[in-house]
Amino acid sequence: MSGDDLWLVFRDEALLVLDKPSGLLAVQGRGADGYDCLASRVQQRFADARVVHRLDQATSGLIVFARGAAAQRALSMVFAERRVHKRYEALVAGLVADDEGEIDLPLAADWPNRPRQQVDRARGKPSTTCWRVLGRDTAAGVTRVALEPRTGRSHQLRVHLAALGHPILGDTLYAPQGLSRERLMLHATELTLPHPTDGRQVHFSCPVPF
Repeated sequence: MSGDDLWLVFRDEALLVLDKPSGLLAVQGRGADGYDCLASRVQQRFADARVVHRLDQATSGLIVFARGAAAQRALSMVFAERRVHKRYEALVAGLVADDEGEIDLPLAADWPNRPRQQVDRARGKPSTTCWRVLGRDTAAGVTRVALEPRTGRSHQLRVHLAALGHPILGDTLYAPQGLSRERLMLHATELTLPHPTDGRQVHFSCPVPF
């Protein structure tokens, strides 16, 4: 949808679901340029909207806001308890040999190079990503993959794919410069979670823009 519609996918009395564009901060950042973000735009229209989770600035796709304190508490709990199923799609460099797999590599902040994250087997937090090949473009030398994170670490999908040897195209932090694109080729395309008012499972999807 257009910016005037705040990219709304769904709204009711307790829940807002939006399709965040790539390049827009999810929440306020630092400095004068950090005020404009999805959260501030949403709250200008829905004063009761509250942040529940985040997407990287470069990542597009589905993001949830709660409406009111009670809904925020309920949604924050289901995210913390990993009762939210998220599916992403990405275009990655190279032709991935296997058809599916699991990446289980602990992640920690790379403090001298913030905001970068890194695989750190000594002090990293457990991080798991399941992946499945959706298609291979042999001419272009790229693979389309579905990604399902089992944990929610910062930059998890980006670091895990780079560690696999297939960085996400357009990733300015973890991919070689020669793999630059007009945007990060990562999109949150499906989301399933318990509704904050009655616990029924609700499912949302939005098309992949690349």
